[in-house]
Amino acid sequence: MSYQNILVNPQVRPYVALIQLNRPKELNALNLELMGELRDALKALDADEQVRVIVMTGNERAFAAGADIKQMAGRNAIDMLKIDQFTTWDQIKKTKKPVIAAVSGFALGGGCELVMTCDMVIASETAQFGQPEIKIGVMPGAGGTQRLPRAVGKVNAMEMALTGRFISAEKAYALGLVNKVVPVELYLEEAFKLASEIAQLSPIAVRLAKESVLKSFETGLSEGLEFERKNFYMLFATEDQKEGMAAFIEKRAPDFKNR
Repeated sequence: MSYQNILVNPQVRPYVALIQLNRPKELNALNLELMGELRDALKALDADEQVRVIVMTGNERAFAAGADIKQMAGRNAIDMLKIDQFTTWDQIKKTKKPVIAAVSGFALGGGCELVMTCDMVIASETAQFGQPEIKIGVMPGAGGTQRLPRAVGKVNAMEMALTGRFISAEKAYALGLVNKVVPVELYLEEAFKLASEIAQLSPIAVRLAKESVLKSFETGLSEGLEFERKNFYMLFATEDQKEGMAAFIEKRAPDFKNR
């Protein structure tokens, strides 16, 4: 597929795809066109059997500095309702394969919210995270008031959403928003390294494990445990389970086939 606002490499590493947000002059501001392309790319990669893990990034200066304010400034409530931009975000959330965000520079507003839709986050030392919407008279609208408290806790989310202050990569790591902080020249390679490690495992098991972890944010413990057990039992119907356990017993590396 041809894209104008993103770059896609479906095999940047074996079984690892890369999506790069590509509006550098606008600090990768998330306009409707970019988000539509991102949705389509994720759907295509999710259906590609040669892709097991997806890395999403921007550039060293910005992952994404927020939504495209120029595109929204003149609209009223009915305009926003008709555009229904959040259906795109809902589709991104449905991606079954693991998505790793590789973040450098600004991840603000919608950019921070996009990071939080990803499953894991590698940040450069220059990364900054924030929800500054309050400074322009609005509030987070793509999950910032919902995913952020789950990631960093109520009081930290309140401070970020109500003041618009940014936090550093080290602070984000301390709060549990990112997995690892590395020098800026290493952040993308570190994301590829993590992606490649996951890509060597059983894709079916990875998919169901991701599904089960996400379910924990939407259910009580009893319902979550029931969901987990069903997925656990389901894996015993796969060839990968047989191969994985046989390889363990035989003390060799497994050869997973996604079956």
